Amino acid sequence: MRKINSWVNAARLRTLPLSISGILVGSTIAAQQGYFSLGIFSLALATTLGLQVLSNFANDYGDGVKGTDNDERIGPQRAIQSGLISHAEMKRGIILTSIITFILAICLIYASFDSEDFMYSLIFIGLGVASIVAAIKYTVGNSAYGYRGLGDIFVFIFFGIVAVFGSFFLYVNDFDWAVLIPAAAIGLLSAGVLNLNNMRDRVPDERSGKITLAVKLGEKGAKTYHYFLIIGAIFLMTIYSALIFEGWDDIIFYIAFIPLILHLKRVMQNESPALLDPELKVLALSTFGMSLLFAVGQIF
Repeated sequence: MRKINSWVNAARLRTLPLSISGILVGSTIAAQQGYFSLGIFSLALATTLGLQVLSNFANDYGDGVKGTDNDERIGPQRAIQSGLISHAEMKRGIILTSIITFILAICLIYASFDSEDFMYSLIFIGLGVASIVAAIKYTVGNSAYGYRGLGDIFVFIFFGIVAVFGSFFLYVNDFDWAVLIPAAAIGLLSAGVLNLNNMRDRVPDERSGKITLAVKLGEKGAKTYHYFLIIGAIFLMTIYSALIFEGWDDIIFYIAFIPLILHLKRVMQNESPALLDPELKVLALSTFGMSLLFAVGQIF
């Protein structure tokens, strides 16, 4: 039972609501336009959750092997750091999760395109492989991009653009460039969660050689960047709501702006990195809440 709990903790369940926000928004826009499939929706959710868990396992392994997760780290103790899961066990977990996620991605692509649109199938298979590689290479290996301040870009692309625009395309099999607006908004909020995590661990990360964007920007710069991410996301969602507005139910998701703004105020006034840890849940759940309210307003 203890080993199971260790794996559950390593999966970091609190990060999962954020990861499905993009799928929820993309699926909602497709449904509003008359396209929806429960099979595609279920497989898209499962694939995204698989990628998030894979990313969490790989992050635990990469930071554990490099010694980044040490006694100076402020957040919850990681699985490898605590010794509850060995390096070899985590490596096997990464491989197994990668295989399962890839199979789910193939099933998703088949459900969307069947035997038609072979070129689209190849493109999405490529995106699936790229997503798996990106999830692993964030902290694993000598060329880990998370140690060079590039994590934010990848999070924006894969958990924003690919999640929202990609899931929309899986239903519709066509382009609607306006969907890039909410896709970018979810990408900015997802990058905000990563930045918040990196702000919390900025000092120990710098000492251990993990050069995140927060380390490069410094405390003041990272706060300003965070301000840009959250306000930018609110601005983009407001622009999109103006484009699709047909009634007040279309802007019910504005309610989620309240906890986002209050969160931003606390972050800007923060002077203790330890107090940023609970804000991770606030931002993740606020993003999920906004996505859920967006879905309710569009569909019902």
